[in-house]
Amino acid sequence: MNPWHDLSPGEKAPEVVTALIEIPAGSKTKFELDKVSGLLKVDRVLYSSVHYPANYGFIPRTYCGDHDPLDILVLGQAQVYPLSIMRARPVGCMRMLDQGEMDDKVIAVHEDDPEMAHIHSIKDLAPHQLKEIRNFFEIYKGLENKKVEVEGFHDLPETLKIIKEAFDLYKQERTTLLKQSESGHD
Repeated sequence: MNPWHDLSPGEKAPEVVTALIEIPAGSKTKFELDKVSGLLKVDRVLYSSVHYPANYGFIPRTYCGDHDPLDILVLGQAQVYPLSIMRARPVGCMRMLDQGEMDDKVIAVHEDDPEMAHIHSIKDLAPHQLKEIRNFFEIYKGLENKKVEVEGFHDLPETLKIIKEAFDLYKQERTTLLKQSESGHD
């Protein structure tokens, strides 16, 4: 089983999506899905003295211009284990350029966390929490001499559009992506 291709994105997608967590909140280790095996690999330990501000992973059966599934940060009370599956309710997104490529980050809340039940828009999040997320992504690759530019945050309508586009692009590219996964080529 490969979680990118075989997990459902959720019965209520895009309003509530499946999030496959690669990196737990608070981690300094960058785990990522090995596209061939479907297992997690350790990509690197972050070079900067920062840690992931939320549980971080991707939405299954999505594909983006950076040649990866659509990234998602899931806010909630609990740090979860890598390869955990969570129901996540998107509330906004952060648009950024990572080394010149568009790299959207969906910002969501854990659908099954009662502390998150009142959050339905990025405007419902504490302003400082958004500053922390932005700051993390602006500096986490700095000591690797890689350039990241955060363009800004968008609310739910733009986020749902980005998620739908990622589903559509996955459907368009599905045959190619499956062949690449089977053959071991990215």
